[in-house]
Amino acid sequence: MTVWDDVVGQERVQVQLSAAARDADTRVTLEARREPAPDASKMTHAWLFTGPPGSGRSTAARAFAAALQCTSPDRALGGEPGCGFCDGCHTSLIGTHADVDVIRTDLLSIGVKETRELVRRAQLSPAGGRWQVIILEDADRLTEGAGNVLLKAVEEPASRTVWLLCAPSLEDVLPTIRSRCRHLTLRTPSVAAVADVLIRRDGIEPEAAHSAARATQGHIGRARRLATDERARARRATVLKLPLRVEDIGGCLKAAQELIDAAAEDAKQVAEEVDVKETEDLKAALGASAGGRMPRGTAGAMKELEDRQKRRKTRSQRDSLDLALTDLTGFYRDVLALQMGSGVALANDDVRDSLDRIARGSTPVGTLRRIEAVVACRQALDRNVAPLLAVEAVAVGLRAG
Repeated sequence: MTVWDDVVGQERVQVQLSAAARDADTRVTLEARREPAPDASKMTHAWLFTGPPGSGRSTAARAFAAALQCTSPDRALGGEPGCGFCDGCHTSLIGTHADVDVIRTDLLSIGVKETRELVRRAQLSPAGGRWQVIILEDADRLTEGAGNVLLKAVEEPASRTVWLLCAPSLEDVLPTIRSRCRHLTLRTPSVAAVADVLIRRDGIEPEAAHSAARATQGHIGRARRLATDERARARRATVLKLPLRVEDIGGCLKAAQELIDAAAEDAKQVAEEVDVKETEDLKAALGASAGGRMPRGTAGAMKELEDRQKRRKTRSQRDSLDLALTDLTGFYRDVLALQMGSGVALANDDVRDSLDRIARGSTPVGTLRRIEAVVACRQALDRNVAPLLAVEAVAVGLRAG
């Protein structure tokens, strides 16, 4: 199994990355022999992966990083970099390679302080003698100041440093940064391709795999979670009942509150899994006594950790709400398909009765207005509108049609 096997439905991107990995391998070999590298090369120092959520941006970036670090002896015999079995490929894919840094955030943004540390690491020589690869999975969350810090590093990179930036679209990255990157656009994988990955990699039953892939409309990560997590299936079922519960104002407000409570519960579960361990680890590192008493001068570090955990909890709640709104958009997309008689495959065929009921009781124009209300709610949350207020507004909008 090569490193490209998990890059689902992105054949064109895979071809480009494979060619760049071959040129990078040639460059390393020639430099080791003190021979000049060829002028024409498909390899460059900065790449920008864009595509809709679930298209596999970070997966493609990790596969490319593994191909750059491939140490398979087959390369000397004409084999392609990225065998998937050598130590370089394996450690890159699982996140333990010394020269591959994967930067992701569960906070709302990436600030200047974190970016400066990242740039400092980028100036170091590779420990293994090949490439220093930095994967920034959330380049769209860089603040303006952080983007300006990163720009300098992308403009003047170290000779063996490769930047792999991931973002939903070009507009999410500063123009000065994206103009210095080679751009790769990923597409949403087909339902069949996602189902195949779930069956092959995760051992999920074919029927469940196809159902999850269809329900998430080709989003690989969400499909995997839906197929393996009972809580995710229960939450989705709750969200898809919301269109039937907005017949009066009281029902709208109650449904909105329940959606907010479900998102808060999700955020709490994430926090319970991570926060306690983080806090205990920091206390141990700061030399807390057996009774839990902290040494003097450590209150600032504990306060910083608490603030970061609070921001992460806020981000988790917003992510959960956004996921619910995405499911709601998919529901009304199916309603519109039924109303227009388009014959396209329905993402939520498992709730066909609800789809038929809403489709019969409304018009295509009303359905479009409801979709616009959901989109407006997502935009409001991006602008830091109070979540309950935004969700109540969308619930009322769904009732009005």
